[in-house]
Amino acid sequence: MKIQAALLLGAHQPFRVEELELEEPRTSEVLVKIAASGVCHSDYHLVSGATNHPMPVVPGHEGAGVVEAVGEGVTRVQPGDHVTLNWAPDCGQCFYCLRGKPSLCETYVEPIWAGTMLDGTTRLRWNGQPVYHFSGLASFAEYAVVPQESCVRIRKDVPLAVAALVGCAVATGVGAAMYTANVHPGESVVVFGCGGVGLNILQGAALCGAETIIAVDTNPTKMEIARQFGATHTVLSDDNSLKAIRDLTGGRGAEHAFEAVGIPALQELAFKAIRPGGTLTLAGLSPMGTGTNLPGAVITRQEKVIKGSYYGTINASRDFPLLLDLYMAGKLKLDELITHQYPLTQINEAYEAMLSGAVARGVVVFQ
Repeated sequence: MKIQAALLLGAHQPFRVEELELEEPRTSEVLVKIAASGVCHSDYHLVSGATNHPMPVVPGHEGAGVVEAVGEGVTRVQPGDHVTLNWAPDCGQCFYCLRGKPSLCETYVEPIWAGTMLDGTTRLRWNGQPVYHFSGLASFAEYAVVPQESCVRIRKDVPLAVAALVGCAVATGVGAAMYTANVHPGESVVVFGCGGVGLNILQGAALCGAETIIAVDTNPTKMEIARQFGATHTVLSDDNSLKAIRDLTGGRGAEHAFEAVGIPALQELAFKAIRPGGTLTLAGLSPMGTGTNLPGAVITRQEKVIKGSYYGTINASRDFPLLLDLYMAGKLKLDELITHQYPLTQINEAYEAMLSGAVARGVVVFQ
């Protein structure tokens, strides 16, 4: 079938909206009519070159829609189901899945990062050549063929633009606080970076009962937004931010710091912001090949802990429906995350707004 999709031909180029050919779903695959796809920094890493990926590629990994058709052997969903897409599908049987770490599933990581379906082939073509699927989803398109393992069935009374955000920013942020760092009631938290993931770390920390929740960002307009999502204090990132954080935490530093941007220098600052015995959780994706300089002597003598958080350490099948139940119960702010909706033809404008810091989250929507 012919579809409209955002196509990226190479790093440092704009997205192009083109007509592509999409094959029917094969065994264990699902055709999804995409309703919405979040504008996430991880897709922009393809443009900046921070993430190496086969090209040409259709980006988009934070999507939701309605199942249109299923291939042979599909048991998880059926036509008409509403689904949020999971960009880190899990097999349930590998070493990591059996140890409660489905986001680290080793069975599917190779084809997903190769930009193919789980059988190693693609379903997209443009001008006769294969086109790769980012994260096995390629959700910046009217339709997508995805592995059934990437489909999480959700309740039908949730707006699909909201459901799309659960597939990345919400799960990554809330999960980092709840599951990776395991924030406890009464603890102090500082979050560096108030984009989509950072805002959800803030509300995840609030859900966990943190008492002092400090938001740090370079953009003054993010300060009020951060308060809406649970921050009790805001600090504008400058040469005095570390002192401000310590003043708010009894002079010791926070029990938990989260870095939600992926900048090594900011990760190093976040390390300094935690007290002895505190935990630094790295939730932002750093450019491939970069390094962070953390002092081993301080880590040892002060028993500081550094954790990586990939996809919020979530179990998508369990947690996507849970997060949407929390939203429907009024305990998660998801409508407020969506600052602006864009048609696919304005995808480059959507990313310009994201990079400017003018939005909490933009969403590409399909009629």
